[in-house]
Amino acid sequence: MIVFITLISNALLAQQQTITSKSSGNFWKNVQFGGGIGLGFGSDYTDISLAPSTIYNFNEQVALGIGAQYTYLKQKNYYASHLYGGSIIGLFNPIRIIQLSAELEELRVNMNLDGTTGNSQNYWNSGLFLGVGYRSGNATIGARYNVFNDDNNIYGSPFMPFVRVYF
Repeated sequence: MIVFITLISNALLAQQQTITSKSSGNFWKNVQFGGGIGLGFGSDYTDISLAPSTIYNFNEQVALGIGAQYTYLKQKNYYASHLYGGSIIGLFNPIRIIQLSAELEELRVNMNLDGTTGNSQNYWNSGLFLGVGYRSGNATIGARYNVFNDDNNIYGSPFMPFVRVYF
């Protein structure tokens, strides 16, 4: 009986050491850097966004990460705004070419109305975006929907296109 317990415990210890050495050695191999960019232009409207992020791939289907964001919004003769903040993003790839995403975003909004600094607003804006995209290699293009969209939201529409690239 003692020999049997010793053999079992040695086998379990060897497996634990193998798993620990594999997971610690592969950490940086599972990290990707990238993010998204956004450009929107319309009738006297400008929207420019930069959103670098880092994700950790748990496997080929699931990734979780953090990001930062800066956005410049301007509606001619109405307002100019700077937004900055961070986000947490989860990605799920049910098949290789489809990517589902959920992103919780918290942004600080600094808005000058009518282009003057005397009439400004500063507040926090939250968003929960659920998205779907077509994935090819390291790039995904798609659309996302802001579940928290309301009348006080900084975005003009709850639907937003995106381009996301990770290296």
